[in-house]
Amino acid sequence: MTNQSTVSVNMSNRSSKVSTMVGLGLLTAIVIVLQALTVSIRLGVFTITLVLVPIIVGAALYGYAAGAWLGFVFGVVVLMTDASLFLAITVPGTIATCVLKGVLAGLISGMVYRAFSAKNKLLAVILAGVAAPVTNTGVFLIGCRLFFYDTIKEWASAAGFENAGLYMIVGLVGLNFCVELAINLVLSTVIVQIINLGFKHKANN
Repeated sequence: MTNQSTVSVNMSNRSSKVSTMVGLGLLTAIVIVLQALTVSIRLGVFTITLVLVPIIVGAALYGYAAGAWLGFVFGVVVLMTDASLFLAITVPGTIATCVLKGVLAGLISGMVYRAFSAKNKLLAVILAGVAAPVTNTGVFLIGCRLFFYDTIKEWASAAGFENAGLYMIVGLVGLNFCVELAINLVLSTVIVQIINLGFKHKANN
């Protein structure tokens, strides 16, 4: 009986690992395709980030490490498709900013979801949905201040802003952040349903 029980546990663990790999692989593909397709959707200087939704789903289903991985993939795709403006200023600074903002957005949203999911899944998703764009935008602004500030001051002056910091918030990220946050909040109930289906599928396997 002990041997049979051990075999059953091992098979269950293998099945769970395979299910996780398949699910994470699917979400990785969605992040890549979605980010590549949304390059043409712009509000101002930058594209709208829609991939925070699959990142939140992945972080909820597979943990914050999975969220960090999906965020990393997001950052790499941004580097390849939508970072030429900043790459022309500094390559290391652009790489650090793009990768870190994606990784931390996935990591922190996953940690937030984990902290609140036992109490209320909808609340956990809403808070994770707030944490992801806040982190993504916040790290981007920090990167702008550290690596691109001299150039941004020139952009601000050309746009009629006396304050470069105000220009970064209003001119560069303000509208995009609001749209991304709204998308996450509007889709909160949908995200909860996707997560519930994902957990049911994992339980069946």
